[in-house]
Amino acid sequence: MSADIYWRIAMEGESSALRYRTATRGGFAPHKAGNLAPSPRAGEEFGSADYMAEVVRATEASGFVGGLMPSFPQTDDPWAAASMLAPASQGYRFMIAFQPGFLHPVQAARMSATLQAATGGRVVYNIISGGGGPQQLWWGDKVAHDDRYARTSEFLDVLRGVWTTPSFDYHGRFYQVEGGHLPERLRGQPFPEIFFSGSSPAAIDAAGRHADYYLSWLEPFGPLAEKFAAVRAHATRAPKFAVRVDVLARETEEEAWDEVRRGWSYRAYANGEARAAGESVGWQRSRQFGAGGPTDDYRDLEVAPNVWGGFDQLRPGPAFGLVGDYHQVAERLDELMNLGVDSFILAGVPHLEEARRVGSRVLPLLKGRTS
Repeated sequence: MSADIYWRIAMEGESSALRYRTATRGGFAPHKAGNLAPSPRAGEEFGSADYMAEVVRATEASGFVGGLMPSFPQTDDPWAAASMLAPASQGYRFMIAFQPGFLHPVQAARMSATLQAATGGRVVYNIISGGGGPQQLWWGDKVAHDDRYARTSEFLDVLRGVWTTPSFDYHGRFYQVEGGHLPERLRGQPFPEIFFSGSSPAAIDAAGRHADYYLSWLEPFGPLAEKFAAVRAHATRAPKFAVRVDVLARETEEEAWDEVRRGWSYRAYANGEARAAGESVGWQRSRQFGAGGPTDDYRDLEVAPNVWGGFDQLRPGPAFGLVGDYHQVAERLDELMNLGVDSFILAGVPHLEEARRVGSRVLPLLKGRTS
């Protein structure tokens, strides 16, 4: 296994999987008999913070190098959560998702360097510039799509400059800084690796300048390889590539598809079955490849062996993921590594049980690159 593999942390509590049609654990509902929540200790409540810590411990023990900490209007704050969760792990990396428009880069540098010093350099960035639409307005951000990526580029220029320069000056369109610097005791901390998200031309151009890893949702493998080639063409330094992948793996392929069938039969109960995604080009691309189309047969959305485009019908998030037995899912991940993928962010619901399953049954089967 030659790729760094992360797991998605459930930052909003554990949402109800349609396969179960019940509240699970954490921030969405109190514990009750019959749901998936572990029984709280006598006189104590088991909250979302406890659950996040349990997922961190389980994924570190299962072979994942770290966890993605998403940031949406319904989630806890990933910066605060990372500082809280760091003592629950040893070498575990915390991939903090954030939109640069909502922090000043000098403050982001100070926050990040403080966390790096406290955790021994375990902070990783997932830079997102926002998909527009109502969710972007929730943050109070009305900046246009391409301008958000221009702002992100300036943000990262300033953040890196403040991090590496004793006195940094910058006069740009979005940021002006004079004499920016870190406190002396925080200088010299490792600069966080940057996972950069976005599928539009503006995003790919910005990723080519700043990304250590260009991060994409899973797509059919041919278009995904073409996207990687476009990033390479714009890159000022050799980028690595990462893919966010939902996984539904079971002992047999029939068992895995039976899980999908169960969720599919309940999908009419989902809130907002047709999920709008603002200006997200990644979401729009997934529709071009046959994801989420009108169909009564869930198998119609299998666009390639084990590559299924209906996950967003079962829970919010990306459309494409992998469905199959443990060996099949491992083979598809190996194929992606041979396409040039250097890192994965895997996910499954419920996060705790699926992390243990994937960590113990899928990760040991990966062979890594074959050429």
